[in-house]
Amino acid sequence: MTITSHIASATDAISPNLRDHATKFYIDGAWVEPKGRGSAYVLNPATEEIVAEIGLGTPEDVNDAVQAARRAFAEFSTTTVEQRISWLEELLAAYERRGGDFARVLTTEIGAPIGLSSTGQFGLGAAHLRHTIDAMSDFPFEEQRGTSLIRREAAGVAGLITPWNWPMNQIFTKFASAFAAGCTMVLKPSEVAPLNAILFAEIVDEVGIPAGVFNLVNGEGPVAGTALVTHPDIDVVSFTGSTRAGIQISKAAAESVKVVHLELGGKSPNVILDDADLETAVARGVHACFSNAGQSCSVATRMLVPADRLAEAAAIAGRVADGYVIGAPQDESTTLGPVVNHTQFAHIQRLIQSGIDEGATVVTGGIGKPEGFDRGYYVKPTVFSDANNAMTIAQTEIFGPVLTIIPYATEDEAVSIANDSEYGLAAVVQSEDLARARRIAARLRAGHVYINHEFADYAAVPFGGQKKSGVGYEHGEWGIHGFVSVKSVLGAV
Repeated sequence: MTITSHIASATDAISPNLRDHATKFYIDGAWVEPKGRGSAYVLNPATEEIVAEIGLGTPEDVNDAVQAARRAFAEFSTTTVEQRISWLEELLAAYERRGGDFARVLTTEIGAPIGLSSTGQFGLGAAHLRHTIDAMSDFPFEEQRGTSLIRREAAGVAGLITPWNWPMNQIFTKFASAFAAGCTMVLKPSEVAPLNAILFAEIVDEVGIPAGVFNLVNGEGPVAGTALVTHPDIDVVSFTGSTRAGIQISKAAAESVKVVHLELGGKSPNVILDDADLETAVARGVHACFSNAGQSCSVATRMLVPADRLAEAAAIAGRVADGYVIGAPQDESTTLGPVVNHTQFAHIQRLIQSGIDEGATVVTGGIGKPEGFDRGYYVKPTVFSDANNAMTIAQTEIFGPVLTIIPYATEDEAVSIANDSEYGLAAVVQSEDLARARRIAARLRAGHVYINHEFADYAAVPFGGQKKSGVGYEHGEWGIHGFVSVKSVLGAV
């Protein structure tokens, strides 16, 4: 759904109602004041100006939310699939009605260009709801095996921790899966970009989903996040974020033997085979890498090209990168906005400098802000060539508009380089020969592989990673499986 007709300037994004709710939490069907006095500011990354203030949750706030979810679980977990589908359909309609509000808020708090906020950022939330609704009708909540029944029942109270980079994507896929299974939940969104989650709580309230089924507490990871994953009444934890944080969450949750799902970092390869149309393949790769200012965990940031075509590939990539329109995110002509905050900007600058220091060739971009941008966390779209896979820029998740081009001599070497990473979230294979591309895809250690950057089925297929990119899968029926417990009832038939 495209909703550009509803778009206003970013300064209009934060309504008085949203400002009021931002300082509160949504617990047990009501907007409540925080127990503590802590607060934080939400910044517009394009202007570095404060746009809202949020309350920061304490362990006491988290406990209130968890207890509300626990009280609601007994009744909600026994609702029919049809009733839960009806609620999700109402939620989808409410989300689409407020599409303009979501797009403006996303542009304001994460800096995504309005064209992206109103399509991809907004649209993925709706896609996840639709696919989950479709999956619920055929999901095997109960099936017969011999004289026994195999039941898949709601696993309990779920703690959901979501990131700032694709927030509606992650909130909706986690919420929809948990809700479909019959779980109640507590959401802690990123404190960097929490306003979209508050809008989400508003539509949950509007639809009339029973009190306590969904609860929202804002806060910092070390405080509210830790309180959530260690709470004895949380049964399932679903986290999307950094590998470092995911490891800490796994350790903390192990004390109470919780089910933990992790969607973590990535350093995905884009293997361009020698039969691919180089102009098309490289352009696709650059556009995917720079989408959302490069702040995506699964996009391919390592482009592997035949060594004898390295110079040609670098020239194409540089030309495509130089074609990006850098500007105010609310301007519909902008194709590259700022990164989310100063911390992320500084991280990217350090890694660009490491690429220079370690001998990679800067095709375009480099250190510093683009010319004319004194304010805002804008990064030059940067392409490195003549790199090798041992370089820091080839091994570290940069999370910015930075592409690293690496040459290879043979197909086997390309596969070896692609797999030479601690991550295994995604990969891309580009070739004119589909059978050949599928053979390469089968050899790559990644949770999902895109052939020729085909993304059409993204929300309809399982999403997850291998190695240090995570544990468990999301989306549709695979997401629902993550929030159920399996029970065998022998002699029931």
